[in-house]
Parts: sequence; structure tokens; C-alpha cells
Amino acid sequence: MQYIAPIGIGVLYALLMSLVREPHRRRLNALMVAGAGAAYLSGGGLGGWEFAFTALVTYVAFRGLESWTWIGVGWLLHTAWDIVHHVKGNPIVPSAHTSSLGCAICDPVIALWCLRGGPSLIELVRDRRRPGRPRPEPGSREGLGPESPSPTPG
Repeated sequence: MQYIAPIGIGVLYALLMSLVREPHRRRLNALMVAGAGAAYLSGGGLGGWEFAFTALVTYVAFRGLESWTWIGVGWLLHTAWDIVHHVKGNPIVPSAHTSSLGCAICDPVIALWCLRGGPSLIELVRDRRRPGRPRPEPGSREGLGPESPSPTPG
């Protein structure tokens, strides 16, 4: 269960994020990975490296404001940081010895979802239930709701 639950948490994260419409979903996920990048700061288990890692993930998250790929990279970086903390014995939740290991299992699930463009899992399930309905092309805005009107040249 220690290895299965984090996978479920990653899927649940993607499902809950699917309730948020684009482009807000991408931007919210950039903020989430930035927050995850600072999660170990209070423990200080790696000294100054904690600040360097936080700065790196902040940059990656900033780039993620406009790119799902960068958000996925941020989650993969956090996975590596989780592994370092698990091996060093400085878990993200001090009272839960394997919390960093769980995080290291959960984060790649989220990263894979982000690297696929953070699609709405709810829409994917709906589309599979409706046979014969053409699927939108990857990267298209079809099915993402109404587009905001563009300003008219004046």
C-alpha cells in the first residue's frame, strides 16, 4: 500500500486539476510546482542546497506559466529531490519516515500528466464514452471552452 497510495494520489491530483479550465489549469500547476520546490526549506536538511534547489524550481515554474513541459520538468526535479531526502533520512514530513519516498512515487505520475499537456482527465473519460465523436487534435483548443474575444484593431 505504501507504493500504491502515492500513485492514486497523483491520479487524484490530475483528476481534481481537470476541474480547472485552461489556461488557468496550466498556471495553477506552475504555482503548485513552485510551492513543491520550497517544501523542504523549513527542514534545512541539505543546508544551502535547499535554497539553490528552490531557486531552480522557481525558475522552472516561471517558465511553466506558459509551458506544460516546464511544469513536468519541475515535478521530475522535485522527484529527484525527494529521493535525495529519502536516502539522507530527512523526510518532507518529519513524523512520517517514508513521506519523501511516497512523494517520489507520486510526483512522476503528476509529471507524466503534465508532459502530456495536462489534459482534462474528465474530458478524456467523456470522449471515450461517446463513440464516433471525433477527438480534438493534440494541442488544439477544441473542447476547452469558449475562447476569449480578441481585441479588434482600432
